[in-house]
Amino acid sequence: MYDMKALYEAESVEDAIRLRVEHPEAQIIAGGSDVLVQMREGKRAGKELISIYMIDALRGVSLDEEENLRIGSLTSFSHITRDPLIRKYCNVLGEAVDQVGSPQIRNIGTIGGNTCNGVTSADSASTLHAYEAIIELTGKNGIRRLPIRDFYIRAGQVDIAPDEIQTAILIPKDSYENTWGHYIKYGLRNAMEIATLGCSVNVRLSADKKTIERCRIAYGVAGPVPMRCPSAEETANGAAPTKELAERFSSAVIDDITPRDSWRASKAFRQHIAVEMAKRALSRAVELAGGEMK
Repeated sequence: MYDMKALYEAESVEDAIRLRVEHPEAQIIAGGSDVLVQMREGKRAGKELISIYMIDALRGVSLDEEENLRIGSLTSFSHITRDPLIRKYCNVLGEAVDQVGSPQIRNIGTIGGNTCNGVTSADSASTLHAYEAIIELTGKNGIRRLPIRDFYIRAGQVDIAPDEIQTAILIPKDSYENTWGHYIKYGLRNAMEIATLGCSVNVRLSADKKTIERCRIAYGVAGPVPMRCPSAEETANGAAPTKELAERFSSAVIDDITPRDSWRASKAFRQHIAVEMAKRALSRAVELAGGEMK
């Protein structure tokens, strides 16, 4: 059923790196919800696989010494959704990955696999961009960390060296502290659907809830890679949360996104729903933060 040349099972991060060096053409596999499907379809026929699924050190959510949220790359979507630290500090990420596939896929699929695929439609991607996540990669020369915006190179390609594996995703304290967000996914169906467009917005309000001190917005499927919208963010930062602001904010996203025509939706339709999604996501994020769009 699966045409593979060989399967190697790594017992530790160090072992995985050794296998990567010894088998540079091998494909890393975690939960397998993407790789095995592609192999069954013949897209990766005859490939060597390096399984990192048994490395428990790459699972779980914690706070590091600087109180950044640290999410192990093998942490499943289901685990993320239920995790108390995610619920307390970044609940929108749990809500976003809870829209991935089916319960079975969410139980086996991992946050690392979702990002390493490099696809713009990944349900985690827009929220991780909006929270300025940092990707941790470990290789023979040690640990390398880079902003998620630099991790995505082009459609389907991410910045992982031949001897590296992704070991964690970090959400900086400065990005999640006193911050509330909302994610909207548009698809033709309510379940088991790849996003036609995904939008994630988070805000930090002033103590009196009358000013948006910081706003971040990011999209998936609005371009070849997930992307932030600096024009819209600049419109909202320092402004009062009003319905009039929501209109200006949502209109500004058109200056930043670059959707394309596809069989799922036209460029014009994606632009249209991007504006509406931005408006709704901002309004909901402000409400979650304790504010009101007047």
